[in-house]
Amino acid sequence: MKKDKILVIGACGQIGVELTLALRKMYGDGNVVASDLREEHELLKGTGPYVSLDVMNKEMLHVLVIRHNITQIYLLAAILSATGEKNPLLAWHINMASLLNVLDIAKEEGLDKIYWPSSIAVFGPDSPKRETPQHTVIEPTTIYGISKFAGERWCEYYNTRYGIDVRSLRYPGLISYKSAPGGGTTDYAVEIYHDALEEGSYKCFLKEDTYLPMMYMPDAIRATIELMEAESARIGVRSAYNLSAMSFSPKEISAAIKEHIPTFTISYEPDYRQQIADGWPQSIDDELAAKHWGWKPEFDLQKMTADMLKNLKLQKGM
Repeated sequence: MKKDKILVIGACGQIGVELTLALRKMYGDGNVVASDLREEHELLKGTGPYVSLDVMNKEMLHVLVIRHNITQIYLLAAILSATGEKNPLLAWHINMASLLNVLDIAKEEGLDKIYWPSSIAVFGPDSPKRETPQHTVIEPTTIYGISKFAGERWCEYYNTRYGIDVRSLRYPGLISYKSAPGGGTTDYAVEIYHDALEEGSYKCFLKEDTYLPMMYMPDAIRATIELMEAESARIGVRSAYNLSAMSFSPKEISAAIKEHIPTFTISYEPDYRQQIADGWPQSIDDELAAKHWGWKPEFDLQKMTADMLKNLKLQKGM
């Protein structure tokens, strides 16, 4: 077991639950402190220490870091794209202040590593749509994307100015059967599996031909850990790495589901999230992640669909 003491902030969110469990397997249950504003997630109960924490309270966070001898922080707390558009000032405040609190404490306490997730939302309508490169035009149009792009600059600044070993990934849409969607524009690709099993049909809030980059949660967790486990000298991008696995449309994920549930039907009623999706890339070039620290995805649409439906059936007792 490794000797680090890790704090996961936002441990009850879509990424946090599975990442916390994976880290506890690696570092030992007692060495990974889970924290969130919410009540402890069912899957985390009994697996290790849990602390109720408001990351916006810098003093409380600082005391927690010192008391638990924390050496690494994974900051996952954020207001996501669709939710953020409903209250942009709140989203900016939470997404920025939480990161700056963590970076500042990392500087003051000399923490070993910081992980903070970015997103494909940093790209905007003027970015190349296909195989969007690591370095390109970045002009986000959502408050979520704006806050993530600003956060990338802060991460790079704290690395360059203060030597903080901060690492980040630009996640595509994430799909999981273990945790509920968190208010993102790509959440249709989680909801559709639940509705396919429970209702036999799904009403999609995006157009049928809307292509977006996606990733199955096991790949996202593995990518995060592989990035954090890589030697510091191999990390050549200190803003956030492009990350890719697959790209598909609602029409294509519907076809993949029909291979398992032939009677499944889908209808389309695009809403305000369509405009968000239209500003994002259709596919991502993650060549630097592969080159620098060996990233390679394992799941495609067909493999993910089979695994999602199998596990959701078990969950729902079907």
